[in-house]
Amino acid sequence: MTDQLPFILLTNDDGINAPGITALYKALDQIADVAIVAPDREMSAAGHAITLSDPLRVTDVELEGGITGYAVNGTPADCVKIAARAVLSRKPDLVASGINLGSNTGINVIYSGTVSAATEGIILGIPSVALSLATYHDPDFAPAGEVAKMVVTAVLENGLPENTLLNVNIPPLPADQLKGIVVTKQGKAFYNEKFDKRVDPRNRTYYWMSGERKSMEEDEDSDERMVQEGYVSVTPVYYDLTHYNFLDNLKSWPLFNGEKFDVRERS
Repeated sequence: MTDQLPFILLTNDDGINAPGITALYKALDQIADVAIVAPDREMSAAGHAITLSDPLRVTDVELEGGITGYAVNGTPADCVKIAARAVLSRKPDLVASGINLGSNTGINVIYSGTVSAATEGIILGIPSVALSLATYHDPDFAPAGEVAKMVVTAVLENGLPENTLLNVNIPPLPADQLKGIVVTKQGKAFYNEKFDKRVDPRNRTYYWMSGERKSMEEDEDSDERMVQEGYVSVTPVYYDLTHYNFLDNLKSWPLFNGEKFDVRERS
């Protein structure tokens, strides 16, 4: 009797027809049984939004090379939820989200649908990895796919702590030019947005957001800096947003002493 291959769910925020998810499938299909459940359109920067007021529809889709998957008219987090709870015949052993077009370093982690899909995976108790290729121009996903296979294999072999995902950012370099894979912390890079004010043909004002990436002075072990230096960045991300170092200070505020109070006396 042969051992059963691990079962991996693939999703993304670039949409089911994005080349990154096809590259990820081709890489991970060599080591696992793989299923694709992804948004039917681009959902970049969707964060951890979920759909409550509309029905979710799941459609069979055939992708390049005869790959099949399920397209969902929802967010990346929706895709992981419905895959694990309704669509797939068994619970995945791992969720792999990506390969995203563009990096998810620094503050981008908060907005990223790619990372949020992986976050939904760990909420459901499934080890999860988010994978991004740090470019928007002429992407070659093949080296990133090979990195993805190595990282996913390591996670399957070693496991992850509860409620922790790996956020992986890969420089847009040929495989032989990647310097290595390093563990990093989330940096501080962000987008400096601007809003272009325009008027539509019916004389209604609207705004189009654009911006440029603003790199801060980064520590040597930050995700942004390591990617810029040619290293694959692997950041363990924990979804507990509590600022623990501030807890004791905040408890010292008289208002927050836990005693019964009368709102009328404080107004």
